[in-house]
Amino acid sequence: MRMMSHRSISNLRASLALCLALPLCAKPLAAQSTSTAATTTEAVTTISLDEAIRRAEANESGFASASAESRASQLNRSIARAGLLPSASFHNQYLFTQGNGSGDRIGQTANAPAPRFIANNAVHEYASQGVVNETVGLQQFSAVSLADANAAKAAAEMEIARRGLVSAVVTLYYGLISAETKLTALQRASDEANHFVTLTQQREEARESAHADVVKAQLQQQQRSRDLADAQVAATRARLELGVLLFPDPRTPFKTEATAVPVLPDRSDIEADAAKNNAELKSALASLHASQAEVTSARAAYLPDLGLNFTYGVDAPQFAAKGPDGARNLGYSASATLDIPLWDWLATQHKVKQSEIRRDAAKVALSAAQRRLIANLAEFYDEAAAARDQLASLDQSIMTAQESLRLTRLRYTGGEGTVFEVVDAQNTLLSAEAARADGAVRYQVALANLQTLTGRF
Repeated sequence: MRMMSHRSISNLRASLALCLALPLCAKPLAAQSTSTAATTTEAVTTISLDEAIRRAEANESGFASASAESRASQLNRSIARAGLLPSASFHNQYLFTQGNGSGDRIGQTANAPAPRFIANNAVHEYASQGVVNETVGLQQFSAVSLADANAAKAAAEMEIARRGLVSAVVTLYYGLISAETKLTALQRASDEANHFVTLTQQREEARESAHADVVKAQLQQQQRSRDLADAQVAATRARLELGVLLFPDPRTPFKTEATAVPVLPDRSDIEADAAKNNAELKSALASLHASQAEVTSARAAYLPDLGLNFTYGVDAPQFAAKGPDGARNLGYSASATLDIPLWDWLATQHKVKQSEIRRDAAKVALSAAQRRLIANLAEFYDEAAAARDQLASLDQSIMTAQESLRLTRLRYTGGEGTVFEVVDAQNTLLSAEAARADGAVRYQVALANLQTLTGRF
């Protein structure tokens, strides 16, 4: 019996050495962060969920792209509206044309022959004019409608990206809290396993239990050591994944903020908000408006465009307000042009057909978005309600498992219970704690998904 006791003590020392060899095995992540901050005299930042969302919006590339596209679309609206207004330019030009060698004279310059090209007015010609152009047509007005619809769609897409980012941050934020909670639970379970090994060894030395109890307790202790190492890796991974969205260096230490469990709103309020603030529905509706504007723009090619032009300035052989003989070079001209389309080899007809096909697809997409919204509302609300109702039950399970473990240990210490009952009670408590952590994440994520549909987040 004494030799068996020595073997048990050796196994215990080997297990403890394995546990202590892991750098973070002896304490949870929160304790490690506190110790590191104390030694480096650097304050660890406490990040609330709202602060995490704000930081993620500033750092996430997908949301930045959607935001940039929305701002660019707003500028496209201004560009399209500018197309309805006259454009003005100041035209300056000098033309040199080879003379035709004849004795003909043109303009007010007596010693200059006529130009060789009939399109030009003189051998030396100067043009300095202010030009105002205006084109009036249905295409210009439909371009404004299309730009407005595209801007609304881009704004809705940006909101979709923002809400998707919010949902991801919420998942990572509460996933980190869950990982740290599980790490703390496994630390407690590891301590419990260590104490139970000591208890079984003491009972074996007192000839109150068999060596098989020590072996079973040591197996449980070794499993807890491995579980603790895995939990440490999972907590570190969760912290880094969230840190990627929050800091330039994902390894920056920070702490999460404990928050109270939010209240689930009434279903009627959720449905009313979703009808008004759902970004997917707004995006589908804006896409339909844009496709309708494209149909109008394509059909506008069947109609004529009216072009108006007004020009004032100099177009003469001298760059001067008056010629050598005192004639005025300053003057103006105006023109009106009406271009009537006649034949373009059915290109306009095909463009109209293309836009009508896209419009019909946009109608189907809008109908699908409406149906998906109804389904998602029911699904997310039921998920959140079920998770909320289970939280109280999970808390009760933890208290029951704690009491069961306490009583089972007392029975084993008194010689009335078996080692299997104690191990089973330990596993039950650990499972209850892990289920409680997962249940909290489930509720928070379901509630966040529900709030992203309604614009409350």
